[in-house]
Amino acid sequence: MISITNDTYTVHFNTNGYDKLNNYLKDNRFSKIFIIVDNNTHSHCLPHFLSHLETNLECEIIEIEAGEAHKNIETCVGVWSALSDLGADRKALIINLGGGVVTDLGGFVACTFKRGLKYINVPTSLLAMVDASVGGKTGVDLGALKNQVGVISSGDMVVIDTSFLDTLPQNHLKSGLAEMLKHGLIYDKSYWNKFLDLNILTLIDLDGLIHESVQIKNTIVTEDPYENGLRKTLNFGHTLGHAIESYFLSQSDKEELLHGEAIAIGMIMETYISSELLGFPKDDLEAIKQAFLKIFDKVTIDSSDYGAIIDLLKYDKKNEHGNINFVLLEQIGKPKIDCLVEHELLVRAFEYYKS
Repeated sequence: MISITNDTYTVHFNTNGYDKLNNYLKDNRFSKIFIIVDNNTHSHCLPHFLSHLETNLECEIIEIEAGEAHKNIETCVGVWSALSDLGADRKALIINLGGGVVTDLGGFVACTFKRGLKYINVPTSLLAMVDASVGGKTGVDLGALKNQVGVISSGDMVVIDTSFLDTLPQNHLKSGLAEMLKHGLIYDKSYWNKFLDLNILTLIDLDGLIHESVQIKNTIVTEDPYENGLRKTLNFGHTLGHAIESYFLSQSDKEELLHGEAIAIGMIMETYISSELLGFPKDDLEAIKQAFLKIFDKVTIDSSDYGAIIDLLKYDKKNEHGNINFVLLEQIGKPKIDCLVEHELLVRAFEYYKS
């Protein structure tokens, strides 16, 4: 697959990715390499990655706990301390080998330790390949509130090795599909249509779809790297989705949702709101709802949960001047940013999802 270039970094794929990485290591005089993993990627991905790494540099492994619950400042402090104890200097390189938690947190750690170390993302989950590792967003959660602390600062390179997908459980693969479907809804109806019959897709098809998804996101973030306009469209489904994800994460009696599972709910609800406010076609609304429900099981959200979830919307990072700003759809491939939605319509969106 052809590499995808941004103004500040390049995304490389599969064998070519390792060739580019090894050449990069030869061309730069790093003092040491630090590879950040979680307990899953340490076991399932690190041996494969190291077998493709060609360097005489000393490599130190720093492991964090897997899962969104550990994407916080406390984990950062642990990694910063490990870097310090292991002698990381300004010429050290950080390689983040993992899913979105590792790439988000590892990128933030790299950007802030000693005022900035170079880093590379090697995403191992579908979600990280098509979303988290591309675009330079780094950061951590504040309690159960998503991505409240962070910076936009890209690494030097992204290496996507799709063979890592073989290590993923089915629900994590589905979680990544949600972001790919979102790219179709906000940008390209023909891309969306490719997902309408997943039964006929092959692994070769998936490689091509991943490449296309990365290209869509790269095009958007290249035009608007700091989310002043167009890049906001990537948040479709995330205003409600993040609130739902945060709420379920904070409730001991609720089962934690994967990011894509929550965002899928958010996209169904925000498409319904689009139909009510912007005249989004009803037939497309139903088709979108059914497409997501073929992939994701229906999640029980009680009416008693609505108020607490809606209260969490005030923490959404797109908000400005006290307004909660939604990304909605006028039609597939034609989003509209900075839309205001009344409380009563939010409640009806929950009811639509439940119906």
